[in-house]
Amino acid sequence: MLGTMVRGLFLSLLVSLTLAACDQVVRGDKLTPQAEGNAVAVSNLNLGIAYMQQGEFEKALDKLNRALEADPKYTPTLNALGILYQRLGKDAAAEGYFKQALSINGNDPHTLTNYGQFLCSHNQYDRAQEFFHKAASNPLYESPEKALTNAGTCALSTGQVAAAEAFFMQALERNPGVAIALLQMAKISFDKGDYPAARDYLRRYTELERHTAESLWLGIRIEQQLGDKNALSSYALLLKNNFPDSREAGLLRESGLK
Repeated sequence: MLGTMVRGLFLSLLVSLTLAACDQVVRGDKLTPQAEGNAVAVSNLNLGIAYMQQGEFEKALDKLNRALEADPKYTPTLNALGILYQRLGKDAAAEGYFKQALSINGNDPHTLTNYGQFLCSHNQYDRAQEFFHKAASNPLYESPEKALTNAGTCALSTGQVAAAEAFFMQALERNPGVAIALLQMAKISFDKGDYPAARDYLRRYTELERHTAESLWLGIRIEQQLGDKNALSSYALLLKNNFPDSREAGLLRESGLK
């Protein structure tokens, strides 16, 4: 039951992007149940992760502190505490736990990715990229595309579109099913005027994720450029019906497109 509760847990940060003047949710590394280590530490860590998923941060902190007492040098616990304190807005404490985890295992890709995300959210872009690169370069990292996607999103936040595109392409080479990278590549391709590529990336994105107001508005503009009135109308209908109060629905009304 616990494994089901925590599987797929992602803690999200909002990083302001200059591209398309929108906020893109950047997802850090996944916290997953641990199976190895001090039994008391592992048990409390997994409970702490479950409570974090439920938004019960006080209970999560209690369990994570118990895990830390059982094994003060267990990197997954320190990483989880860093994420929790970041979620609570206590950035000094969060950074302290990330650094402590890395002082024990400086090659842990999960902590490297999460700390890189933390640094990017605090406008320390160059340092963030160093941590993303180190994480992605670890041959034992099972999901290097996460670090690469975060590196791309971080690059976008400084207007480095070419660098961001390279990172997203690398992420998709590792794993063609990275939804965030696909959506960002659709936007980048659209802005470059490569509308067929933008359409293809958006199609691949929607095979993985449900449409949002943002993706529908992008689809409308792509199909407008490609001259497919039927596809444009379908996107417009979905946007009006599913997200009538969104900024994108307002833009649709202002544009006069149907």
